[in-house]
Amino acid sequence: MLKRKNKIKPEFSMSSMTDIIFLLLIFFMITSTMVTPNAIKVLLPQGSTQTQASPMARVIIDKDLNYYAAFGADDEMPVYFHEITVFLKECQAQEPDIYVALYADESVPYKEIVKVLNVANENHFKMVLATRRPDKQ
Repeated sequence: MLKRKNKIKPEFSMSSMTDIIFLLLIFFMITSTMVTPNAIKVLLPQGSTQTQASPMARVIIDKDLNYYAAFGADDEMPVYFHEITVFLKECQAQEPDIYVALYADESVPYKEIVKVLNVANENHFKMVLATRRPDKQ
């Protein structure tokens, strides 16, 4: 009977796999700290529920009534109110089934929020008003 010199070992070394997992973990921890989805400080009003879908476009109104707009992962850029319609139509040209999240500081007058909601309604955009979770007591 002939014997092989090299026996096949049924063992599997996990050391290289754990090295890869730790490297991936470190990579994702570092990159996640660099991502800031909402760099403009806006104190949102409280709401009891939150939407589960992520918005494709964002319109932000800060406490000084400055408007900002962003599409996808882009940074927010300052815009005037009359530029919001053009901006959202450009976003819709890139993504036809777009919906927009409106981030308005809780001190913003309701009239300003309604103006943006009217723009969305006139152009048939789906719009979500962003809120923050209620504080746990």
